[in-house]
Amino acid sequence: MTGISEIRMTGAMTKPSQSPGTHGRSVLYLSLDGMTDPLGGSQVLPYLQGLSAHGHRIVLLSCEKAARFERGQGRVRRICEQSGIVWHPLPYRRSPRLLAGLRNIRALKRAAVRLHRIYGFEIAHCRSYVPAMAGLILKRRFGVRLLFDMRGFWADERVDGRLWPQSHPIYRLLYRRAKALEAELLESADHVISLTESGRRILQSWPNPASRPRAVTTIPCCVDFGAFRLPDIDARRLARRTLGIPAGGKVVAYLGSIGTWYMLDEMLDFFACYARRHVGARLLFVTQDEPEAIRSAAQRRGLDPESLIIRSASREDVPALMVAADLGLFFIKPCFSKQASSPTKMGEMLALGLPIVTNAGVGDVAEIVAETGVGVAIQSFDSHQYDAAIDRIDSIGLRPEEIRARALPWFDVNEGIDRYDRVYRML
Repeated sequence: MTGISEIRMTGAMTKPSQSPGTHGRSVLYLSLDGMTDPLGGSQVLPYLQGLSAHGHRIVLLSCEKAARFERGQGRVRRICEQSGIVWHPLPYRRSPRLLAGLRNIRALKRAAVRLHRIYGFEIAHCRSYVPAMAGLILKRRFGVRLLFDMRGFWADERVDGRLWPQSHPIYRLLYRRAKALEAELLESADHVISLTESGRRILQSWPNPASRPRAVTTIPCCVDFGAFRLPDIDARRLARRTLGIPAGGKVVAYLGSIGTWYMLDEMLDFFACYARRHVGARLLFVTQDEPEAIRSAAQRRGLDPESLIIRSASREDVPALMVAADLGLFFIKPCFSKQASSPTKMGEMLALGLPIVTNAGVGDVAEIVAETGVGVAIQSFDSHQYDAAIDRIDSIGLRPEEIRARALPWFDVNEGIDRYDRVYRML
């Protein structure tokens, strides 16, 4: 991946900018997720753009996947240059699996130390556990403040998602090592970011006082409300015409990947109940996953193939498709680790003015739905709950602009940027 090396060398010659009259911090932001990945584009870059505008001097170190990097590097470089962010991409290694992970860790550590000697960072802002290992090196060697942005309970997610089956001795060892690292990071961090209040309460209730973080701020996965705008009549008509949806037909929409955590079978069961109540309804999937798994699961349930619409879309094209919907739907596996998760799709659907049907047991989802009244969070996955949710959603009575307004205090990216800014300045 010669392109990544070239950008890294170019970036090392440039000092990050600082707005005149401000007193920001010098920050190294470390991410295993690439900025050319959809997640990096939506959940890293907008925050860093805002923090740079607040006067912080940002150097961004990320691990980029080869194919996506080749397609998306130009866009990311333009964003960073316009925002005064210095970007140092590294190649993300995938295989062999365990060795690749070690090589990614080693590359992040080496790059972090090298960049610190150039820029003299005050803060290492580490997105999740692997980057935090590099941040820990900077803290111990150079006294850099460590901001541990947890993004969830990573080790427990590996177990709950059956990626580390505990019947296997190697994965049991990995889990123990990861939990030991987690305790070390929580003890060493100068500040911790939790995605949810539920996760924050769990952290602060752990019996070992050393593993309780000294300071925790909750910042959920936020949304650029400027990119996810309320649809006007023309945009909605165009989306429905493009997707082949009749003018009066009801549309339930799901956004994002289908896999480990997302309960495809249960969502299809819900839609079967919905379609019996709303004849001619469509189920729209906006996803980059292969459609065959969705079609096969729907076929097993006897759903009409014509009721399914599956579209792949770039990040920029997602709102133009989702505005065809009347209702947002997502079910996530409720388990211990998911109490620390904040689904990005929730804020995106609400920003578009869609009421949502979801489930309890995931982060702060149920509490937000109850407080804002923007949808329903079911307690179990059965036809009685589905029918009750449909009754509730059909009578919700909120206009799209009201749904959006109620979601804004919870999910606006500008609020997230302000919270990060306050943490930086406290450090």
